[in-house]
Amino acid sequence: MTTPWGELALTRFPEDPRDRLRAWDASDEYLLRYLAQEEVPLSGTVVVVGDRWGALVTALAEHRPAQITDSHLTQEATRANLARHGVEPGAVRLLTTQDPPPDRVDVLLVRVPKSLALLEDQLLRLAPAVHAGTVVVGTGMVKEIHTSTLRLFERILGPTRTSLAEKKARLIFCTPDPALERPASPWPYVYTLPDGIGPASGRTVVNHAGVFCADRLDIGTRFFLEHLPTGGGGRRVVDLGCGNGVVGTAMALADPAAEVLFVDESFQAVASAEATYKASGVPGHAEFRVGDGLAGVPSGSFDLVLNNPPFHSHQATTDATAWRMFTGARRVLRPGGELWVIGNRHLGYHVKLRKLFGNSRLVASDPKFVVLKAVKR
Repeated sequence: MTTPWGELALTRFPEDPRDRLRAWDASDEYLLRYLAQEEVPLSGTVVVVGDRWGALVTALAEHRPAQITDSHLTQEATRANLARHGVEPGAVRLLTTQDPPPDRVDVLLVRVPKSLALLEDQLLRLAPAVHAGTVVVGTGMVKEIHTSTLRLFERILGPTRTSLAEKKARLIFCTPDPALERPASPWPYVYTLPDGIGPASGRTVVNHAGVFCADRLDIGTRFFLEHLPTGGGGRRVVDLGCGNGVVGTAMALADPAAEVLFVDESFQAVASAEATYKASGVPGHAEFRVGDGLAGVPSGSFDLVLNNPPFHSHQATTDATAWRMFTGARRVLRPGGELWVIGNRHLGYHVKLRKLFGNSRLVASDPKFVVLKAVKR
């Protein structure tokens, strides 16, 4: 990536030489170019929210910015990109969306996230640290910035306008108004599950901002809950890509002797899963882990993996995440252990499962979804 501060060699995480997706886009370049051309003072506390793969903080590393992200993968990519460019450890402060934000923000740079709820949550958390002199600049591709995006900035921070588009990217300029009466945060959002979905019926769900389907049970998860494996006996279970943890919690309710590991790369998701599990009052044992799938989990250590894999990476459609999840599941399962997967019919997960496991069985289906089972031989 060419920046006013030089050329940067950047990669996503996990690094894959076959991956043609870049670790930056035109909106990152537009923002950095603007900061240099307008000579925006960067001597104070610089905070970067939503930096996708660390491109922004790597370029601005000499100004010792803080990065706030919901993504473990983003943090790992950022660490790798900073190290690749010889940035000393600690020069960039790596924070998660669950960490307390800095007390004062002099320059706030926002890479607009896909989730409007996550943007709302982060702006509300940062608003007390923003002052009248804070420079606030957002960036995103044109298709990512909507009227609702601008209204959020305006409602929470102050008057907002946009730039002209360049290379299908646009900037957002916001002038903070300390006298603005800000709304109370609606996050986390709490709701009750419907009846008729098995052991989780009528239980409480806690969703932090940005977690998929934050205000209701999505139809895919509902279908999965209706067809989860039965039986018990204290199995070791992984809720892989756990989201708000409803699936793993349902398994724990069905088998209180089970040990459940909740895993997601989203800090917001794992916090939601832990809150949902605790709200259910399950007496069993659970572990909550933010990470890159099942990396670091001992091989052959689990009896059952439950998975609803995502098929998007930001705006890109890809099966790379599902493939890594399935591969990781096969590794951590003991012989005879099972991977249960739910997905849209058109994704053809049965082909991948047969290639990896040598088998795949259809457990249930409807016009939109399939539940598949693969057994480790």
